[in-house]
Amino acid sequence: MKTPAIPDKFSGESSAVTNDRHELYNEGSRFNRSFLSRRSLLKNLSFAMLGLGLSASLGSHAGASQSSVSDLLLAQRRTLRVGYQKSGSFNLLRHRGNFEKRLKALGVTVTWSEFTSGPPLLEALAAGSIDLGQTGDAPPVFAQAKGDGIVYIGQSDKSPDSVGILVPQNSSIRTIAQLKGKKVAFAKGSSAHYFIVRALATAKLSLKDVTPVYLQPPDARAAFERGAIDAWAIWDPFFAAAERDAKARLLINGKGLTPFREFYLADRKFANNNPDLIPVIIQELRALGNWAVANRQKSAEFLADKTKINVDILEVSERRRVGRYRTSNITAEAIAEQQQIADTFLAAGLIPKKIKVSDAVWRPRSQR
Repeated sequence: MKTPAIPDKFSGESSAVTNDRHELYNEGSRFNRSFLSRRSLLKNLSFAMLGLGLSASLGSHAGASQSSVSDLLLAQRRTLRVGYQKSGSFNLLRHRGNFEKRLKALGVTVTWSEFTSGPPLLEALAAGSIDLGQTGDAPPVFAQAKGDGIVYIGQSDKSPDSVGILVPQNSSIRTIAQLKGKKVAFAKGSSAHYFIVRALATAKLSLKDVTPVYLQPPDARAAFERGAIDAWAIWDPFFAAAERDAKARLLINGKGLTPFREFYLADRKFANNNPDLIPVIIQELRALGNWAVANRQKSAEFLADKTKINVDILEVSERRRVGRYRTSNITAEAIAEQQQIADTFLAAGLIPKKIKVSDAVWRPRSQR
């Protein structure tokens, strides 16, 4: 069926309106194509039934045939369940709406679930509660060591400036060595977990030389302000917020200690069953990154509203972690970095067995 041409622009119409109209027109065209394809499917199914000699009993089996067709059409619809963190890229992607629009055109419905950090998000991924999520570098290592069926599908660039170890401004602690015997807070299994291990190693210390206090960011912030902990390993935007509002002083950041990348992870079965969606997800994250870098103020304002952190703080955070908006497929460099994290955790007794990170990297069937 030939669709009529649409004028490039009506008289007096702005470019923005023209673009919106074209988008709506294209969406409508996709709907028409989808409708026609489904009508063709019904037609072909009817012919197939006739060819199998079922026409003689069509009247008595009409209800069953209609049910089979409905089931087949229902099977064409898919759902993508995404886990996100308040300050993460997926939350910004959810806010903009482009991602859902594109997937809707592919017959995919997107649902969203919020998590406080990477470890609980990956627990949900392993349990089959979500299909896709974003975390820092350490959580997927712990998940792979447990045998969870997660795979890496994408990565960000490095952002080592966006993680740090904080101490109170009036603290006598000036070096990593002085953390010995102190209470150090961080989220267990998070990217801060690896960072604190690496930082302590520079002073020939380990977690056995400090008192780890496992707290999620909101609880750690409260403990820091009460003076219940001596140091806090934390990432942005909580890092920037504590520097400004919680009388925190930076002891050391991630430079030279951790790449501090973010990773996009999926359930292995979901990725294998929906290989066409993986490139779309990466493309949309790249597009989001380009928008966020070009519109830093807008992205900061949105995240400020969601995290209840002052927009000025979010602007600092967004500048420091700009690397997270540079999305790509998994690289050999990132695999090597993740393997170093895994080997470090194994040596520290934090994971039960040696793992090969490359085994958890998703590849299309043609590349396996």
